Amino acid sequence: MPGLRLDTTSNGCEQANEMDLSIIIVNWNSTDYLRQCLLSIYRETAKLTFEVIVIDNCSRDNSCSELVHSSFPQVILHCSDQNIGFARACNLGADLSKGRALLFLNPDTEIHDDVFSRMIEAAESRSNVGAVGVRLLNSDGSLQMSSVQAYPTILNQLLDSEFLRRKWPNSKLWGIAVLFADSREPSHVDAISGACLMVTREAWSVVKGFDSQYFMYVEDIDLCQRISQAGFSLLYLNDCEVVHHGGKSSAVQGRYFANLRQQQATLQYFRATRGHLYSACYRCSMALAAGIRVLIIVCTMPFRSLANRAVARNFSLEKWLHIFRWAVGLNTASSR
Repeated sequence: MPGLRLDTTSNGCEQANEMDLSIIIVNWNSTDYLRQCLLSIYRETAKLTFEVIVIDNCSRDNSCSELVHSSFPQVILHCSDQNIGFARACNLGADLSKGRALLFLNPDTEIHDDVFSRMIEAAESRSNVGAVGVRLLNSDGSLQMSSVQAYPTILNQLLDSEFLRRKWPNSKLWGIAVLFADSREPSHVDAISGACLMVTREAWSVVKGFDSQYFMYVEDIDLCQRISQAGFSLLYLNDCEVVHHGGKSSAVQGRYFANLRQQQATLQYFRATRGHLYSACYRCSMALAAGIRVLIIVCTMPFRSLANRAVARNFSLEKWLHIFRWAVGLNTASSR
């Protein structure tokens, strides 16, 4: 039922100034992961007064509402009758919220320990903090390099590579040096992943939320940049961890949906922050880079014929072909 709103808090707290945290989750065809996410929130978050708000972005079935009704009736649920995109859905969740801080959390995440309490403490024990992020782990426990990052540029987008980031992690191109630091003290960063992003109510009120022109991807970077430009600091906590299974919603769209969506959103970001000329240069540079990568892959095929490499090679070839087609205007990313 669209617009259904259930109990307002997880613990009966009703006054906005009495509630510590509003946890906002945008769900789209990720109900199996959402169940584990909600279970971990209610299991681990013991020291805070909080509410959980789920915005279902017109999933393909009623499994989200069925899950909430049957297993988590304390959750605030809003079912949209169309896919309004991640940024708009987050803003809608924020409009329904009452916490002193807002925690935007992907449905394919799981928390361990009372991580949200530590994020709140980091924000409230220091002055002028606008946002807080944590260390994101893959399902196998390995580090997600996207936990934090520098603001996008043409250069760091052209050189975007897991190998290069791990080879030279301290380069300012990536903005990820804090991920490998030994210090347990909070570190200042440019941008925090929207998979687990806490924003203080004060900063949220100043920047007026996510830019709803972004449908999916890069909206977290844009928000972090505007928070910083408004005079707030962004903190990363290296000793707080959240498991992020990663990309489970977009995976149902097709193998290259995420790649094309990210390219389009990055182009939109450059157009908004650096102008049309810079964005045009980005598109041209991606066409050139994709074309070169396709050529290299094709030319090295005779030397990379081992069966265990064939799948990865073919996927890489098709991915860069799709990006090349996008860059020259022959391919687009569907919003549904």
